[in-house]
Amino acid sequence: MTSIKSSVKSPIRLSLLMALFVLGLAACNDFLTTPPQGLIGEDAVRNDPAAAQNLVTGVYNSLWEESMHGFDFVGMTNIASDDADKGSSAADGANTFGTLDNLNPTAGVGNLNNLWSAYFRSIAKANQALALIPLSAAEPTVRRQLEGEVRFLRAYFYFNLVRFFGGVPLLDAIPAVDQVNNTDLQKRATREQVYDLIVRDLRYAANVLPIKGQTQTGRATKAAAMAMLAKVYLYQKNWQQAYTLSDSIVKNQVGSYDLLPNYANIWRETGANSVESLFEVQTGINLSCNAAINLYVVCQGPRAGGKRGWSDLGFGFGTPSQSLVDEYEANDQRRAATIIFINPAPRGTVLWDGFRVPSRDSVENDRYNYKAYHSRTAERNCGNNDRLPKNLRIMRLGEVLLIHAEAALATGQNAAALTDINRLRTRAGLPALTTLDRAAVWHERRVELAMEHDRFFDLIRQEDVQAGRAVQAFAAHGKTFTKGKNEVFPIPQNQIQLSGGALTQNPGY
Repeated sequence: MTSIKSSVKSPIRLSLLMALFVLGLAACNDFLTTPPQGLIGEDAVRNDPAAAQNLVTGVYNSLWEESMHGFDFVGMTNIASDDADKGSSAADGANTFGTLDNLNPTAGVGNLNNLWSAYFRSIAKANQALALIPLSAAEPTVRRQLEGEVRFLRAYFYFNLVRFFGGVPLLDAIPAVDQVNNTDLQKRATREQVYDLIVRDLRYAANVLPIKGQTQTGRATKAAAMAMLAKVYLYQKNWQQAYTLSDSIVKNQVGSYDLLPNYANIWRETGANSVESLFEVQTGINLSCNAAINLYVVCQGPRAGGKRGWSDLGFGFGTPSQSLVDEYEANDQRRAATIIFINPAPRGTVLWDGFRVPSRDSVENDRYNYKAYHSRTAERNCGNNDRLPKNLRIMRLGEVLLIHAEAALATGQNAAALTDINRLRTRAGLPALTTLDRAAVWHERRVELAMEHDRFFDLIRQEDVQAGRAVQAFAAHGKTFTKGKNEVFPIPQNQIQLSGGALTQNPGY
């Protein structure tokens, strides 16, 4: 099986991309093993109950795209934040990932256009599926669930886009043929309008999706939609709604969830789709050896340098920062589970699977991302190191507890917030707290979710709650955060040109 791909390559006029009615699909009912089904159009959907499911699977498989969750995503999340430095050698990627690290990217940096294009290709697939699902021969309950899954995914795509770029073109349907060249479709909606669509999609999904255990592993569930919506409300400072939604999950009213006892196991194959997991990108083994996020693992793997003399594990990008190291309390077990520390001679560093990384004089950097590591020997793979099958954790109970705690604190429910935070601290081997304030919750959020691609967005959100928060955090990391500019990335220059100027640039770029 091959991954689901659009038949259209970027760059392309945004309106034309959104106007695609039929995409080239290699659909599969279980994400990994069903052979290609070819093009899926109205006739196929009307006559074959499985066709709509194959369309939806195509949207899920968009999550494998490199620019959606791979190298570019790592750059625009971890590297851009204070959790990580660019890594690798000083000159490697200096004009691309280096600009993200320094918070000074230009609109011409290719990472931006790659990610923008990947997300809008995926939105196009979602809109195509939503247009055809109502025509499906499947049972009405199945159609509703499929629509809920796609709307959950579309909300996730737009949630990332609005956090990356601010207001973006809002395309919630396939444009009519006579609207293909309508430049209004390429104009930016406001942030509020984008968030309105996200909320509508997630509310619908939460109402129609089944609970965990009543659907195929890896598909969106009621709790996944509720957790994502609670997170969206956190960004909107709608504390009561964030609390209410997360409360149902914490109390296991919409499925059975718990913290995985061993924090380090969350990111290993043994922890995939665990009791802690609400939603993650599904990967695995297939004949084409491509059922995984391209370059996600290898771009962050330990890189040879200096004396070299060993077969390294990757490109060495996204190295955990000194700022992150300093954030951990003594004896916090999450530190060793998050960061690969390269030890000096003679022993070097031995990873959990027994692989030995040589001492510092044979390695390019001091630290690497342990959460991105996938063992070549103790975990499954099919020999393609560029596509090691590591599930990407998008939402887990650990984050839901943090959402619940912050919302509880904001609504005066301090005891509930303290319970949430102490559950996480107990697992981390730390003593329980007896009092709690917002700074303590934000500290816990950083160390619990470190290197999980959310820190940059989180600092921007926190700046909106407490002025100066992002400026201070980036300054502690040696970066200059410019208010009124660095809250978002520049709109890709290529997309502005392709839109004929209908897209406008963000301030400061």
